[in-house]
Amino acid sequence: MYFADTTTIGVPYAKDPKVVFHQNRYLMYYSVPGVRFQNWSIGIAASTDLTHWKKVGELKPAADYEKNGLCAAGAIIKDGKVHLFYQTYGNGKKDAICHAVSDDGLAFTRNTTNPIFSPKGDWTCGRAIDAEVVQFNNKYFLYFATRDTSYKIQMQGVASTPLNTSFNQNEWTQLTDYSILKPELPWEKNCIEAAACIKRGKYLYMFYAGGYNNEPQQIGLARSTDGVKWTRVFTEPFLKNGEKGSWNESESGHPDIFTDTNGRTYLFYQGNNDKGRTWFISKREVVWKKDKPVLL
Repeated sequence: MYFADTTTIGVPYAKDPKVVFHQNRYLMYYSVPGVRFQNWSIGIAASTDLTHWKKVGELKPAADYEKNGLCAAGAIIKDGKVHLFYQTYGNGKKDAICHAVSDDGLAFTRNTTNPIFSPKGDWTCGRAIDAEVVQFNNKYFLYFATRDTSYKIQMQGVASTPLNTSFNQNEWTQLTDYSILKPELPWEKNCIEAAACIKRGKYLYMFYAGGYNNEPQQIGLARSTDGVKWTRVFTEPFLKNGEKGSWNESESGHPDIFTDTNGRTYLFYQGNNDKGRTWFISKREVVWKKDKPVLL
């Protein structure tokens, strides 16, 4: 699978994949830029086999708070509807997480309390991007990337809301006043972002992107029993960037872990070999052996 959108800026470009199964088809949400790489929006593609995708829609900036752009969607299915969690873009430290809901996965109604979340405290600059919402331990956890007050270190934070939530702004509780996962390993450099979570047994696993785009960004893995305290499963990347000359030479980044209706799991991710002039989305199947994932 190699998917990219050529309808926006004339070259193949698709980043930040998020896949759900809804109304008998797969939907993938991804980020695409506008003219001169401004006013980003969220493209929507559909598939019946997880390999061949066709663009079927786009969520473009509309509300005043997203006038500079929106991107990097997380998504869940709740009560038969698609709930999208996306970030505003182009506002620096003021970028925050927003929420919208849809019956068909294409036409979305924005939450009237948007933006629904941004972190507080002296450990963060106040920015929140790359939302991932997952049901775990009888609540919904929201994982987000933020930066320190110097705006140099990208790291993970967490908030939660009850199962009967409407995902409104006043329903979220920030769970820590510190980062739950920040870069420590050499290959992570100054960035951990783009959390993608899956529950397996007693653990919640988090696939994450280490390193900023094209440094190269590569995918790591951590796990937790409470959703707050995390331990790395591997010290090396779970999925590295490709060898010289390969399609993902510049990076393998921004993961999404998707469980199909038959229980099989797939790791979606972005990559390129030209330092970001183009971007493609691909996938690898993941199998689980002794509580640890293995790439096929």
